[in-house]
Amino acid sequence: MSESSILPVRGRAVRPSGRHRRPVPSQLPPEAPALVLTTLGDATGAAAELAALIRGDHPQIEVHLAGLGEDGKALTAGLEAAARERPEDGVAAIVVPLLTGPHPVADRLIAATVAASGASVTVTEPLGPHPLLAEALHIRLAEKDLARADRMRLLNVSSPVDAVILATVGGENAAVEAQSTAVLLASRLTLPVLVASLDSAPGITDVAERLRTIGAQRIALSPCAIGPEMASDLASDAAAEIGADCADLLGAHGLIAELAARAYGSVLAADRQV
Repeated sequence: MSESSILPVRGRAVRPSGRHRRPVPSQLPPEAPALVLTTLGDATGAAAELAALIRGDHPQIEVHLAGLGEDGKALTAGLEAAARERPEDGVAAIVVPLLTGPHPVADRLIAATVAASGASVTVTEPLGPHPLLAEALHIRLAEKDLARADRMRLLNVSSPVDAVILATVGGENAAVEAQSTAVLLASRLTLPVLVASLDSAPGITDVAERLRTIGAQRIALSPCAIGPEMASDLASDAAAEIGADCADLLGAHGLIAELAARAYGSVLAADRQV
C-alpha cells in the first residue's frame, strides 16, 4: 500500500481520540503537516503566547495560529496556504483547537471552515481530559494559595480549601467531558472536585450547595478554560456569587502548550501506524 493511499481523504476532518498523546518527533520532513492552532475570537492574548511557546519548544514544527472570529475565514485562509505548500496527496495541516473540552460554537465553525478550505486536514480532539491539564489546573490553584503546592515540589502542610468546583463553558456536553479532569484533579488535591457549568446545567449554585451539604465550607473555583472561551470576569463573578475564591484561567501555561504539541504528535504517530 502506497503512502498516499493511507492518508486522510481531502477535505475530510478526522478526530483521533488523542487520550494518550505522543511526543513530537525531534525531526520532521519538510512536507510534514503544519500545526494550525485555532481559537475563539482573534489570534491574540493567550493564544498567541501559546503559539510562541510551541515554536520555541518545537522549532521543527511549522506553527500557525488562526482566530475563528465570527466566520472562520482566517482559519480557511491558513489551511489553504498550508495546502499550497505541500504535496496534493499529503495532509496539509493538523488543526488543534485551543479548548479544554467541546464547545458547540467553535466545533461548528471549525467543521465548516475545514470543509470550505478543500484541504486535507486532521482536526484533533480538545486538549482535555489529560493528566497535564489537571496539573496545570492544580498549579493555577496553588498560585492563588487555593491548593497545597506539594505536587509542584513545594510544601504546604494544610489544605486551604475543603473542595473545588471545576467550572466549564460549552454546555452540558462540556460539563460531562470535564468529569474525567475533575477526577484527575481530585486525585492530585486529595479533595472533592465537582464540575459546574457557567452556561448550562449543572449550575454553580447547585453544585456549591451539594458540597456544603457534605461539610465543605471553604470552596475554590477552578476555571477549566484557556481564555478566549471564558471571560475572566465570568469565572470571578460566579465565584463571588457562591462566596468562593477563584483561580486564574489557564492562559498561556507551558503545560497547555505541551498538550497542543502532543495532540499534533499523536496524529503523526497514528498516520505512521496505519
